[in-house]
Amino acid sequence: MLRLENITKRFGPVVANDRISLEVRAGEVLALLGENGAGKTTLVSLLYGLYAPDEGRILLEGRPVQIPSPKAAQALGIALVPQHPELIEAHTVAENLALGLDLPFLLPRRALVRRLKALLAGHPLGVDLEAPVHLLSAGEKQRVEILRALLAKPKVLILDEPTSVLTPQEAEGLFQEIARYKAMGLAVIFISHKLDEVLRVADRIAVLRGGRKVGEVPREKADRDLLVRLMVGREVEPPRLGFPPGKRPLLEVRDLFVPRRGVPVQGVSFVLWEGEILGVAGVAGSGQKELVEALAGLRPYRGEVRFLGAPLPRDPARLHALGVAHIPEDRAMGVVGTMSVAENLALRRYARFARRGLLSRRAMEEKASELIRRFGIQTPSPRTPVRFLSGGNVQKVILARELGEGARLVLAMHPTYGVDVGAAEEVHRLLLDLAKGGAAVLLVSEDLDEILALSHRVAALYQGRLVGPLPREGVGLERLGAMMTGGRA
Repeated sequence: MLRLENITKRFGPVVANDRISLEVRAGEVLALLGENGAGKTTLVSLLYGLYAPDEGRILLEGRPVQIPSPKAAQALGIALVPQHPELIEAHTVAENLALGLDLPFLLPRRALVRRLKALLAGHPLGVDLEAPVHLLSAGEKQRVEILRALLAKPKVLILDEPTSVLTPQEAEGLFQEIARYKAMGLAVIFISHKLDEVLRVADRIAVLRGGRKVGEVPREKADRDLLVRLMVGREVEPPRLGFPPGKRPLLEVRDLFVPRRGVPVQGVSFVLWEGEILGVAGVAGSGQKELVEALAGLRPYRGEVRFLGAPLPRDPARLHALGVAHIPEDRAMGVVGTMSVAENLALRRYARFARRGLLSRRAMEEKASELIRRFGIQTPSPRTPVRFLSGGNVQKVILARELGEGARLVLAMHPTYGVDVGAAEEVHRLLLDLAKGGAAVLLVSEDLDEILALSHRVAALYQGRLVGPLPREGVGLERLGAMMTGGRA
């Protein structure tokens, strides 16, 4: 169905794709693996007309094709679910879905919603068609992107990290959809950092490292250890908790109420102890974002919140000065894309780089270079605009800025979202080291294995209410799933 021959793409001195050859057949799922910056997103951008290859050619159904734009890709039957949702925030879900459909020019909104409900009948990925997109969680926005791609009935479907913020139940629904489209003869390129998912859905697995293809194996000959070695060139150790929490309360939350669309976050109470990691799970849209943003000083709330015995300030700058770090749900909200890596790393601490009222860019870039080395951020230089980095490296910029100099309290929402298995290992080690040193970590994640591996206690948000916390030892995947979806411990 789709074949790439010796594809090369350069960005100045950086070779993002180096003579890559791949093919995906009709009725087949090809998984594409690789560390952050390995060249996966560039390759996808070439297939979707966002870039043109410098060398090599692309063949579709045996014919060489030129793909000068996304519109040309869509006309050829190539659909993309991007890693970062690209929706019109001011419009509703229905209006965003309608943009990719052949519909009458004048169609009343109610008729549009009825038409879309008919088209989506039976789809396991449900969304509120009349909800404004700007009010949706990251997981809900991702579902809209997936539905928009599937509604176009493509020949080739490219899924770039499609399950990063989906729950296991939602991911299972997507896998069923992939199997259905595969049976209909669709060619699927599936990009993911979740190796269990890749082994579940792929027919063949290609691995990129440093812009080159370093291996390709059929699913029946692949296992997790082999894929990790191909991706990162070494063994990766699973996280180990191995230490008890402290006995001093660091964060105390009592009867927290956070207003939001739908059901508010209400009646949330918990204590986070010094040196403790508290994991909070939840179906997308259950109030996780609102809870974290309230504690980070970004949303109004009612209730009592105390940090080290004193009322928690509601100003992000004052919170940071006290040692409160915030890793946001949507990494696009955690950086300024047009600013350089160095400038983004200094966003919390510009004052320290000022000399007599003037910003010392040399000092700022020296500090940035140190953090770039320490956190393994793949960037041509500290002066590179952040928008040119891969999604996983943008996440590393946020982690380096927030955690690079330690923290007393870490509000971490999806801290390993979109990062590869090697980088996730480093993030886990960093969180464990901070907790071992006495910091408290509120870990909000939809990766249930991550929560169960890292947390001393676990809880779930269900329709705005907190279920738990419970000691980790008494909770497995099945019980945590019931807490997320049924509101019972």
